[in-house]
Amino acid sequence: MTTAEFDGRVAIVTGGASGIGAAVAATLAARGARVAVLDLNPPDGGFRCDVGDDAEVTAAVAGVVERFGRLDVLVNNAGIGAQGDVAANSDEEWHRVLDVNVVGMARVSRAALPHLRESDAAAIVNTCSIAAWAGLPGRALYSASKGAVLGLTLAMATDHLADAIRVNCVCPGTVDTPWVGRLLDSAADPDAERAALRARQPIGRLVSADEVAHAVAYLASPLSGSTTGTALAVDGGMYGLRPRRN
Repeated sequence: MTTAEFDGRVAIVTGGASGIGAAVAATLAARGARVAVLDLNPPDGGFRCDVGDDAEVTAAVAGVVERFGRLDVLVNNAGIGAQGDVAANSDEEWHRVLDVNVVGMARVSRAALPHLRESDAAAIVNTCSIAAWAGLPGRALYSASKGAVLGLTLAMATDHLADAIRVNCVCPGTVDTPWVGRLLDSAADPDAERAALRARQPIGRLVSADEVAHAVAYLASPLSGSTTGTALAVDGGMYGLRPRRN
């Protein structure tokens, strides 16, 4: 079932060419939005954009507004992963991941703000992670970046109350995406690793990209005008539930 609450609205989705981003772009479009995908490898009609490059970000956002005439929704979804404990990654890798996952969101948001202020239903949704508030093994750098995204989301939500720009984030658990598939393929025992990831989530399966996309659509929707400064978990109950295992 779809609705048309985004009719007449324009949305940017960064990292929108695959995985969660592609599902978000498709869901917003199905609900009436005109969607601009920003990605390193954009689909036809999308915009090439490296969120680590301020000039590319500025040009891409300007190009979206030039093409569509407005901007109402920004979904900051672009991000990269990292594995290992706190000692596993070099300084260069720490800087690279934080630059994409945190500063990248700031760059795109900064470029979008003047246009979002002109919207009568502006919203920013950041892709965070269950890793922001649950101690996951072997994810020190990634978790640090997503913890920063959670803090950034709350700060932005406060800063932009006067602009009437709502800012929220979605916190997925382990999502069945190509990126997760590649991680599993590199494991010593991919089947065992997949089973462990499924078991980690109380519902007993991985989260789907479409489920995350519908959560993003809720947070971005003009029908959710009283929702700001919220971190919405889509994690199969991983954070809050402690089911008894027989």
